[in-house]
Amino acid sequence: MYQIDFKTPCHIHFIGIGGISMSGLAEILLDEGFTVSGSDAKQTELTDHLEAKGAQVFYGQRASNIGDGIDVVVYTAAIHKDNPEFEAVVEKDIPMLTRAELLGQMMKNYKQALGISGTHGKTTTTSMITEVLLAADQDPTVSVGGILPSIGGNIRVGGPDLFVTEACEYTNSFLSFYPTMEIILNIEADHLDFFKDLADIRRSFRLFAEKLPVHGLLVINNDIEQVEEITKGLPCRVVTFGQSEGSDYRSVNVRHDAYARAEFDLIKEGREMGHIVLGVSGDHNVSNALAAVAVCLELGVPMKQIQDGLHKFTGTNRRFEKKGEIGGVTIIDDYAHHPSEIRATLSAARNYPHKKLWCVFQPHTYTRTKAFMDEFAKALSMADEVILADIYAARETDNLA
Repeated sequence: MYQIDFKTPCHIHFIGIGGISMSGLAEILLDEGFTVSGSDAKQTELTDHLEAKGAQVFYGQRASNIGDGIDVVVYTAAIHKDNPEFEAVVEKDIPMLTRAELLGQMMKNYKQALGISGTHGKTTTTSMITEVLLAADQDPTVSVGGILPSIGGNIRVGGPDLFVTEACEYTNSFLSFYPTMEIILNIEADHLDFFKDLADIRRSFRLFAEKLPVHGLLVINNDIEQVEEITKGLPCRVVTFGQSEGSDYRSVNVRHDAYARAEFDLIKEGREMGHIVLGVSGDHNVSNALAAVAVCLELGVPMKQIQDGLHKFTGTNRRFEKKGEIGGVTIIDDYAHHPSEIRATLSAARNYPHKKLWCVFQPHTYTRTKAFMDEFAKALSMADEVILADIYAARETDNLA
């Protein structure tokens, strides 16, 4: 496998450079002195930003985009073997890496690499940790799966000490990573177009945990069913958070303000550590915050900076994001696309000032819709009125009828 080395920058070409993750990795490499080119279907703010930083971006994917001088090509799971650029790369025998393989190799260039995983909450928890580290005047490099206003996008290029990134289980991407620290937020059935069942998903998370070195750290939700199957026999140190008795980090006296923003008292190993006031809504974000607190304390961040960072964090784009008000209607945008996420979002909305709760929902992928049809119905029933849009196909075709 081709090896990326920050000490010897080369020419990297991205097939699908405009994606939220691919664009972030491309930006890090540009700032590290690499020559970056890539292609995407259309021009966006992300591709404009990359071009302004020196990347060459082609619009439309053609074999002619694969010119001479390219050292390695990076592609995502959305790129199929009949893609004209993919075919040209194979014909020219240019080394190839998946997005996950590239990200894993980049982790090796940092003293500490933190991967935040889980079925839900990765983007929010990554963003919370970023806000805390910035409040503590740390200099992390960050790759987040959403737009975080405080860093002006989805990427922050910092120093060589700490790399913070989301770690997605889909297609076992996170098994290509080399973390020294991990968070596992939760484990539920999802991505059943790839995984066989929940047991298959749990096996992948166990393999992810096993990637940690002896000196590594796993921060895991103690409320995960049979959590010991994930943690038993690991050589690294394990720290737990959650509501279960015996969790190292717990929240007590949870309450919400008039806009559903939570606050709670933090208990660490039976000792009260301080009061946490969040700038985001929902009980699910209490759990996300516990994970962020745990890893930041383990990194040596003072409690005052943790409190300041979490209070300052008001969310990323499309995570319970208030878009505005019109005609007495408050519009909230959220990326929730799994029944558990919908329940969490609607639970937060029910604590938000309103007279009637409408939910406009677009199902994401045919396989997920079919697999969780009953669960979707139950979750959506939390709203007073529901409007359903056509299924968003994403990477799929409708062959499930």
